[in-house]
Amino acid sequence: MSSVESSFLNGLFDDLDKGRLVLPTLPEVALKVRDTLEDENSSMMDVARVITNDAALSARLIQISNSPLLRASRLIETVEAAVTRMGSNMVRNLVTSIAMEQMFQATTDATDIRLRAVWENSTQIAAIASALSIPQTNLQADQALLAGLVHDIGILPILSRAEDYPDLLDNEEALDRIIADAHVKIGEAILRTWNFPEDLIKVAAEHENLGRRHKGPPDYVDIVIVANMQDAYGTDRAYAQVDWNTVPAFEQLGMETDVSAVDMDEANNEIEMVKNALSG
Repeated sequence: MSSVESSFLNGLFDDLDKGRLVLPTLPEVALKVRDTLEDENSSMMDVARVITNDAALSARLIQISNSPLLRASRLIETVEAAVTRMGSNMVRNLVTSIAMEQMFQATTDATDIRLRAVWENSTQIAAIASALSIPQTNLQADQALLAGLVHDIGILPILSRAEDYPDLLDNEEALDRIIADAHVKIGEAILRTWNFPEDLIKVAAEHENLGRRHKGPPDYVDIVIVANMQDAYGTDRAYAQVDWNTVPAFEQLGMETDVSAVDMDEANNEIEMVKNALSG
C-alpha cells in the first residue's frame, strides 16, 4: 500500500472515529414516510398522502406492488391500495429502497461511472436477495431487498472524499483496495446513524466475512453473502474464485453448494422485474 493510500485511510478512519466524516443522509421523502409511520396519530392514508406528493416514487411503489416481491393476488393501481396491502414495515422498507437511488447521483464526472456501477450492483444483489429470501420463513423479501441495497453503502463517503485526491481517482486498483479496507466499517456507521434495525446494520458490517458462522436461523447477512456469490458466478471477479463449500451461508440457507448459479434460472424473471422496478 502506497503512502497516499495509507494517508487517505488513516484520515478517513480518524474522521469517522471523531465524528467528522460527512455521512450520507436518507432522502427527505424516506424520512417523512418514516416519521409519519412512527406518529401514533397518523394513519396509513396519511402515509399514502406523503408518498403521492412524489409522482415518481408513487409510480415506482405501485410498480413494485405488482412485482413478484409482493405476490399480489390482484392488480394494485393506487398508492392507497399499495400501502394498505403492504403494511407499515414493508412500506418503510420499499420507500427507503426506491428513494435510495437519489444518493447515488454523482456531483462530478470523476465519480459518476463508479457510483452508477455501485448502484447497479446494489440493485442486482437486492433483487437476488429478495428472491433468495422467499423460501425462508423467518425472513421478509422487502427487508432482504433493502439489505441488498445498503450492503455497500459505505462506499459512498469514500468516493466523495476521493474527489479531492485526483491521483487516487485515476488509480483504480488503489481505490479498490481502500474501498475493500474501509467500506464495511463506514457502512456500519452510516446505518447506525440512520437508526436502521440491527439485522440490517449487521449486513453492512459482516457481508464480506465469507467464513461467518452463527447459531440460529438464517439471517440477512447470509442472504446477501449468497446473493453476492450467485451474482459473481461465471465472472472474473474475486468472489467467483471462492469455493462455495467454504461459505457457511449456503448451509445456513439450506442450499446445496454443488448447485451452480444456473439454478437461479427459475427466479431470473422475478429478479429482473424487481431490478427494473428499482431502477425505474
